[in-house]
Amino acid sequence: MNKTYVEINNLTKFIKGREILSDINLNLDKGKIYGFMGKNGSGKTMLFRSICGLIKASKGEVIINEKILGRDISFPESVGVLIEYPGFLPNLTGFENLKYLADIKSEIGKAEIETVLENVGLDKNDSRKFKRYSLGMKQRLGIAQAIMENPELIILDEPTNALDTDGIALINNIIMDLKKQNKIILIASHDKEELELIADEIYKIDGGKILGHVVLKEKVSNEK
Repeated sequence: MNKTYVEINNLTKFIKGREILSDINLNLDKGKIYGFMGKNGSGKTMLFRSICGLIKASKGEVIINEKILGRDISFPESVGVLIEYPGFLPNLTGFENLKYLADIKSEIGKAEIETVLENVGLDKNDSRKFKRYSLGMKQRLGIAQAIMENPELIILDEPTNALDTDGIALINNIIMDLKKQNKIILIASHDKEELELIADEIYKIDGGKILGHVVLKEKVSNEK
């Protein structure tokens, strides 16, 4: 049985005549954490947007769970995303923001929202509006919205931005737990050491191209 969940074939993207992504080919399996390392502007975020269905490929295809984006489906059917800064409503609390988003699909209720807030280190009863949140609190809420509906595919762009050491450790533990639930997790970061802590495989991306791929064999052997 083929367990490949994300398949990318010859993905290329042009914007205003400029090649942003260049002939990317990937096969990504469930139950693994994939790191994408590169500096700002390297193409990490654009690749993630392509996998989410937020931008359409100029050439090639993205296949999610055997369905082609843009043909069979418009967006992945089970995905949680944190890309750049989440667009929360400034005059709602953290709970109210998540409830507003959860009501779109009606897959989870109050209990699940309260649990995910506590899991990311936020107070479920905090009455502060989102606009009063610190940068670290905003980042935690963004991660909460990405994982709250128990998606199969989780895409996190620089998830530990603005977090202190304890916050980073907490989020990394959450990510490792999600891996144990057979999720597929994609993480973009410019920090090699951070990715090496949790990723099973790391892809180096620059200029919209995959320039390197490392399987962290020591990590794999330690987990067996």
